[in-house]
Amino acid sequence: MKFHFRKIANADGPLHFHETVDVSEAVKGRKDILNVSPLSAELDALPAGTDIVAVEGKLSGDADMLCARCLNLVKTHMDIPFAEAFKWGKEPAVPDEDEDEDLIYVSDETVDLKPYVEENYLLHLPLSVLCADDCKGLCPTCGHNLNEGPCSCDNTVIDPRLAGLKDFFK
Repeated sequence: MKFHFRKIANADGPLHFHETVDVSEAVKGRKDILNVSPLSAELDALPAGTDIVAVEGKLSGDADMLCARCLNLVKTHMDIPFAEAFKWGKEPAVPDEDEDEDLIYVSDETVDLKPYVEENYLLHLPLSVLCADDCKGLCPTCGHNLNEGPCSCDNTVIDPRLAGLKDFFK
């Protein structure tokens, strides 16, 4: 997913991208993500000023994640907005007050969008997902899924300073 910077900066209309990006390597270290589908990218690259190219569009994809409380499978679908601006040249040591802080400076003629697509995807991934808002999770003693019913464990929390008084009335 590459474009030639000078061709787009001097073009009259946008360049359309409709590609799929494999993001499985980007989420490789996350234990809560079981599977990710290839990310569908629908992007438009268009000139946005002197030596500036704006890339805008939408990313969409699916991920199979584990519930943060009960470890059940949760299928998530994400529609992610994408907007980046690229400027030709080197980044100035002192930023100009008039320029946008979000500009990405490029010096190569060819710009690869894949790292920026992966970064946007990772930033929009939820840190944790729940199978339901009222998910009860797992029993800390036996590991039983409390959404399926209660277990017979006594999980009463007793202040350790008063633990000696627990058997006082027995």
